[in-house]
Amino acid sequence: METHNPEWTATLIRLLALASRLEDEGHYNLAKLARAAVDALGRRAAYKAVAAAETRDLAEEIEQVSEAVSRLGLGEQLPAALRRGANALAESRIPSISETPHPYVCRTCGHLVIGPVEAKCPTCGAWPDTFQWFAPNYWLEALDPVAAQETLRRTPLQVAALLDGLPEGSMTRDPGDGGWALRNVVQHLRDAQEVLHYRLELFAGEEHPLLASKAVWTWATQEEGRPPTTREVFDDYRSTRAGILARLEALPIAEWWRTGFHEEFGEVSIKQQVSYFASHELTHLPQIESLRNQLAVEE
Repeated sequence: METHNPEWTATLIRLLALASRLEDEGHYNLAKLARAAVDALGRRAAYKAVAAAETRDLAEEIEQVSEAVSRLGLGEQLPAALRRGANALAESRIPSISETPHPYVCRTCGHLVIGPVEAKCPTCGAWPDTFQWFAPNYWLEALDPVAAQETLRRTPLQVAALLDGLPEGSMTRDPGDGGWALRNVVQHLRDAQEVLHYRLELFAGEEHPLLASKAVWTWATQEEGRPPTTREVFDDYRSTRAGILARLEALPIAEWWRTGFHEEFGEVSIKQQVSYFASHELTHLPQIESLRNQLAVEE
């Protein structure tokens, strides 16, 4: 594996050190290239690694990683949060924000804090506001209001094009790898959209709503109460989308930054919720395309 290569490790560290030096000198465009290289190298190595397939395996993997993190000197806050999260997985539930608070890392020296940073960095003296916040996922901050609305408007058209011409039997066919059929993916898009629709209604009716955490991905294979055909599921998804877009287009721009409290993610704004759901959908387009291509090969 690449990570066992001394040159790989040395290059990773060298790139990070170079990025910091470049930023100190004001060469931000060069620094971004070095940080992108670090991210790419790390993601490539992770992509090739064998991932735990079952929730219980993930919990065990987290326990082992938390022990390794403790030995590497990152303090005890992070291992403790990892272990709380592993316990939640072992209990088949989503870890709450209170169990796994947001992490912050000093951009200068790498000191890590779990939860709000309330004091200067004990290692280098950096001020709290300079620490980097690590969001639960990039979707929360991926799109601004205009881009999010355009993505929400465009994605149903892309899904429709990918489903065009497929008979119902093809869309419900088991792919044979334990994954979802096309119908399940479309149902998941519809389910996720219903969550967004409901949360927008909560924001409209309450000053600071509580947003319950939902394991939406677990609903995709549930058939009770579903329309009989995938086309009908898609039509429902598309019509609800039109209502969501109408609501967002009428929303004053300042309202996009109103916040509620999400059980899993903590304080989130309307902007972040819309960005999350719009960006999330894009990750399923390659999945739909792959399933369609698989069907073409089988036929």
